[in-house]
Amino acid sequence: QVQLVESGGGLVQAGGSLRLSCAASGRTFSMYAMGWFRQAPGKEREFVAAISWSGSRNDYSDSVKGRFTISRDNAKNTVYLQMNTLKPEDTAVYYCTAQRRYSSTWYGTRRDEYDHWGQGTQVTVSS
Repeated sequence: QVQLVESGGGLVQAGGSLRLSCAASGRTFSMYAMGWFRQAPGKEREFVAAISWSGSRNDYSDSVKGRFTISRDNAKNTVYLQMNTLKPEDTAVYYCTAQRRYSSTWYGTRRDEYDHWGQGTQVTVSS
């Protein structure tokens, strides 16, 4: 079992940057693929980024590709989402997710591929 706690959200002006962190409990964090999803008011939760547990593979939604970077530090049991050039449409609650997999290259891009979720952190981008 793994528990996830996000931090780093807040209010930022358009064009600014934020870095989200997700701290995970448990001794086998290094065997969990990690992801970030977001949910804006009135919209469904959507995929943002994901990274395999080895860190060798990652993926991004088209809407954030080139602006966001996902990374992980297995020694610190933490995954990060660096968000640059933020836009008002990035405003949402951002959720960290985790899924244990033996494959070092697997990651998921669908909500139903993840069993573990954090409580979310609010990101608000003003225009």
